[in-house]
Amino acid sequence: MAVRRTGLNASPDDSWNDEFIMSLSSEQRPLYEVKAGLFKGLAHPFRIRILELLSESDEVSVAALLEETGLEASHLSQHLAVLRRHRLVESERRASNVYYRLANRRTAEMLAVARALLIEILESDGERLDHVKRLPELRGVEA
Repeated sequence: MAVRRTGLNASPDDSWNDEFIMSLSSEQRPLYEVKAGLFKGLAHPFRIRILELLSESDEVSVAALLEETGLEASHLSQHLAVLRRHRLVESERRASNVYYRLANRRTAEMLAVARALLIEILESDGERLDHVKRLPELRGVEA
């Protein structure tokens, strides 16, 4: 019997671990892998904030994203690269400026639904809920 490795000994490349957790048919696996990749692209607070900023406008310049996030240019660039790789954002260069926009407006809807879900989950925890309610509004998107 194989011993299940956890913590620092676990490796995301262990294919047996995937089968141990959930067996998927060959038809199902690609869909779940794509979904997992999407959520990996979302798996950082700054990437979520970038997507929220982009959901408020048709497009946002890199300069505006730098100002709004407070990130260093190299860190913002890395986060934007992850979002591009997962096809969540698109970019366009005009003269010396680069502008970003959501690749699909459904992303804004997903963020609004995720926030609504988070509020429901945290309703029993008053302090955390107050913190979540103080987050900047998602303008132009309803959950």
